[in-house]
Amino acid sequence: MLVEYALSIPPLVLVFDFNPKEISRTRAITITAGSTPATRGGYDFTLPTETSRVSQGVSVQPESFNVDILIDATDRMNDNHPIATTLGIEPELDTLRTMVEPKAQGPGGVQMLSSLGLGGTRAFDSSESASVILFIWGTHVLPVFLKSITVKEQAHLPTLIPYRATVTLSMQVIESNNPFYEVEKIRQVIGAAVNTGQTVASAIGSLF
Repeated sequence: MLVEYALSIPPLVLVFDFNPKEISRTRAITITAGSTPATRGGYDFTLPTETSRVSQGVSVQPESFNVDILIDATDRMNDNHPIATTLGIEPELDTLRTMVEPKAQGPGGVQMLSSLGLGGTRAFDSSESASVILFIWGTHVLPVFLKSITVKEQAHLPTLIPYRATVTLSMQVIESNNPFYEVEKIRQVIGAAVNTGQTVASAIGSLF
């Protein structure tokens, strides 16, 4: 699910079925031209203690995710769910659009006024910001910014209201000092240690 990390009660939430055939996770580094001997790929080195000098001019970019999710009201429509039969998946798509729009980060009423442009000039000009979203995926709870959403509507009611759509979510992890990312780093370190342990055990086992 996606949950807006905000003061609004209840917060914006989008729940979806997600068992993907694939998920794209990207982490890249940026090498600043002119700061390193780019023609040779980096500084000369011999020992691990020289790593900081070798990596001068290199910055690591935060991890990003790209996922495709399906939002479908067909089952609810078959069960004669009143909202699904009249509004399809419009409420879910409106939730996504609201998540990605800048808004005043305050109680729900303040956010709604901000979304309508009625929060007052001062609030609208200086107090609106992008929302922090929690991407809850299996054992992961990652704080992210929604960089973009792309909606492909695939089926519509006679009123042209969509009831099925594929949505591509592009998200960037917020890798700052925050409780969610700190927990994820601990989980990641433990996972790496488990991998190292089983690699060493396998190597030792192959010797006997």
